[in-house]
Amino acid sequence: MTSSTTTTAPGEAFDRTVNTVGTLQDTLVGMAEGFIATLPNLAIGVVVLIITWLVAKFAVRIADRITGKTDIRPSLKNLIDTLVKLGIWLVGLMAALVVMMPGFTPASVIAGLGIGAVAIGFAFQDIFENFLAGVLIMLREKMRIGDVIECEGISGKVEHITLRETYVRKLSGEVTLVPNSMLFKNPVQILTDETQRRHEIMAGVSYDTDLDHAAKVIRSSVESCEAVDTDKGIDIFANEFGDSSVNFKVRWWSGSKPRDMWESTDQVVRAIKRGLDDAGIEIPFPYITHTFKERVPMGNEPGEPSTGS
Repeated sequence: MTSSTTTTAPGEAFDRTVNTVGTLQDTLVGMAEGFIATLPNLAIGVVVLIITWLVAKFAVRIADRITGKTDIRPSLKNLIDTLVKLGIWLVGLMAALVVMMPGFTPASVIAGLGIGAVAIGFAFQDIFENFLAGVLIMLREKMRIGDVIECEGISGKVEHITLRETYVRKLSGEVTLVPNSMLFKNPVQILTDETQRRHEIMAGVSYDTDLDHAAKVIRSSVESCEAVDTDKGIDIFANEFGDSSVNFKVRWWSGSKPRDMWESTDQVVRAIKRGLDDAGIEIPFPYITHTFKERVPMGNEPGEPSTGS
């Protein structure tokens, strides 16, 4: 049995090495030539992007000037500015891509979006949901910037509305970034939808008081407060039999802002206390009566030893 070995001549190995180097060199030269050939297109694409930026900036100024002459809400004004800027940038980016890549067409973009729409929708579901919720929040009439709202335990003043989130400034100063979908899907209580709203407190008088007289005293006391809008009426209702008092529910109209509520409540409580004191009507403390099954000795009773010294 014979074995044969194949040997490569030094000349053949050298030729292969030279061919590999030559191929790599040709590839690099081709890439460089291609890059140089595309430089004009890249430069034109950059120019298109710069023009797009300038046009978008100028268009937003025009939109601001047009909307500034109307009574449009600030949130809707922000939406118009965003849509104008977004539309111009989409057109500009598409034009730049067509210039830089001649084989690129708007039809291919649409086809690509159609193929990946489902995957993108699942991947960015929360982002799209907040985006659409932000658009709808800006379009609806209620909940303007500056309103005080309450939603899902969050309360404060609406400071800014974007396409993804709403900035709610707490009355204590902190800001909460609330996803728009939360404000759109859940009930939102707008405390400052009107300039005034109704406030109420409970005021109690002793059981031996003439309730008609007490109601007149409370009404006149509330009417004397500057923060109370007497034109909208004041309600004084005998509401319940409490543990130590008959309680009146006192309702009045004042400013809708939280500060207005606290100021008017302060004035009303002070005025009622002063009025009832002047009329000699008791505002009773809570009384507690203890009942014992057996007689409890009080002090030194007959038959008991004296505790004196």
